[in-house]
Amino acid sequence: MSKSFEIIERVGISTESSSDAIKAAVLEAHGEQKVGWFEVLEERGRVTQNGEVEFQVTLKIGRKLED
Repeated sequence: MSKSFEIIERVGISTESSSDAIKAAVLEAHGEQKVGWFEVLEERGRVTQNGEVEFQVTLKIGRKLED
C-alpha cells in the first residue's frame, strides 16, 4: 500500500504564545484535510503599535492525500 502527502506552508499567529500559533495553523489545515505531520520552519515575533506582542510561526504541514 502506498501513501501520498501534500506539503503546504502556513503561518500561525497568536498574541498568547508560539504554541498557540502552531495549534492555530495546524487545526486550520486539519479542518481542510487530515494533517499527518508538521515541522516548525521559523519562529518570530513583533510588537504591534499598541504594544501587544504577537507570535508568528511558519510551519510545513503534511496532509494525506485521499486514494
